[in-house]
Formats: sequence, structure tokens, C-alpha cells
Amino acid sequence: MTSFPRPVKFFAASLLGAALFLILPSVAKAQVDPFEFEVYPYQTLGMGMIEIESLNSVVPNGHSAGGIGTSSGSFASQAMYRTAIEVTYGLTEKIEAAAYLNLARPNGASLQYAGSKFRLRGSLFEQDELPVNLGWYAELEWHRTPEFDDVPLEFEFRPLLEKDYGSFEIDLNPIFEKPIFIGPDKNKGVEFGYAAGVYYRILRTISPGLEFYGGAGPINDTDPLNQQQHYVFPVIFGVLPRGFEYNVGVGLGLTGGSDRVLTKFNLECERYLGALFKPHS
Repeated sequence: MTSFPRPVKFFAASLLGAALFLILPSVAKAQVDPFEFEVYPYQTLGMGMIEIESLNSVVPNGHSAGGIGTSSGSFASQAMYRTAIEVTYGLTEKIEAAAYLNLARPNGASLQYAGSKFRLRGSLFEQDELPVNLGWYAELEWHRTPEFDDVPLEFEFRPLLEKDYGSFEIDLNPIFEKPIFIGPDKNKGVEFGYAAGVYYRILRTISPGLEFYGGAGPINDTDPLNQQQHYVFPVIFGVLPRGFEYNVGVGLGLTGGSDRVLTKFNLECERYLGALFKPHS
């Protein structure tokens, strides 16, 4: 009998668990957050450290009508450029806080303010104390411009799971999202989505990986498969001179409800800013 490497077994088991969850017999529109193609690891910033990150995506081959693909409003996803500026601060050694400014440029239009996000992220237990490193992520998302997203206010929660096998790192972020307090969808149910990544660290400057993003709709009444969004991103990542870290990739849509091709480029800087804000003992 063929024996697969342990990283492959772990990732396959994680995806199987997500698949079983999806088919379980509340209503909101399935979506993937197009301002944040990022998979979160277990590790947080150190206390007093600050990090600035630029998250960028472009849709070279999307949909010409709004409300489909990565569009959650009336603007079409085709030729859409999105960018989020994220500032993160380490509150403690295990908890960090972040704020995001979301900007977007629809096809042929100028860059516009699209909304803001605020989140807390934390790690549980010490690293490798458990067989799988565990963390958590809680976010409040405000969509200022309904043409980009017609749900005004949403709450999102993610358990964070991470496992290292030698040079392999595997991250899994199940995503639970619900409209809250205001808007026509405030009484509707919880959506399920996911972000996941498998990374192989070859060199500090450049290494390959695969990332996966998707949304299936309400937990108790998932959308038909051709209306769901699922993407796979081959990516490369590494560290540039002066301490800048990057992650760049091309995403391929796997269903009719997905945009056909996406590109992303994330760039973050912690090295110098962190030293300025780190408290002295």
C-alpha cells in the first residue's frame, strides 16, 4: 500500500473535515473577502511590535456584472483593483490588534474608499505544546460603500490551525461570518468559508506554496456548487532586502461562481517600525 508523506495526510484530513462540514444540512450571500487574500498562521507579533502590510489584488478575468465572483455589490469584478492597508500592533506576546483601510478602483473609475476592518488575533498555548498549534481571529468589518459590498456590518471568526513538518508549513483557517446589527441581512445566518495554505521553505528569499480560498454560503443551506466561490493560488513568498516580506500569486477560479483569474501581491514591513515601538524593560 502506498504511504503518503505526513504533511499530505494532514492536509487531506483537514480538507475532508471541511468538506463534511459543508454538506451539513439562516441566509446570506456566499463570498470570499477580496481585500484579504491572506492565510493567517498561529504566531502573532511580539508585544509592542508594529507591522504595516499592503494587500493587493487585481481581477484580469472576472465577471462583467455585479454580485457575482468577488463582487458583493453593483460594481463588476472585471478589471477591479483592490488594496488594503493593514496596521498591526502587538498588545501582548499572544494577542495583536489590527486596523485596515480598504480602497478599490472599479474598471475605468478612480480609487475609492470601500470600508474598514478591525480585528484581534491570538495564539493559544505555547508553540508545539499541542500536536497542532491553535489560535483565534475575530474581526469586525464595515462596508462604507454598498457598490462594493451591500452588507453594511459583519462579524467574522476564524479558528487558526498550524502544523509544521520539517520544511513544510500547513495553515488552515475555517471562516464563520455573520451580518450583524444593521442592514437587511442582519437576521440572516452564519456563512462558512475557508483560507488554507501549504508552504515549503527552500530559501529565505524565495519559496513556493499553494493557497486555497473559498465560500460555500450559509451553514444550514449551502449554495449550489456552481454559485460558490473556490480558488487555488500557486504562490511564491520570501524576504526582500531591508526586512520586507512578500507573497505573490495567481488565483484560478474552480467554479462558475468564481472569477476566472485573480492576481495578488502582499508586502509587509515589521523590521524597523517594530524596533521603534517595542517597550523597554
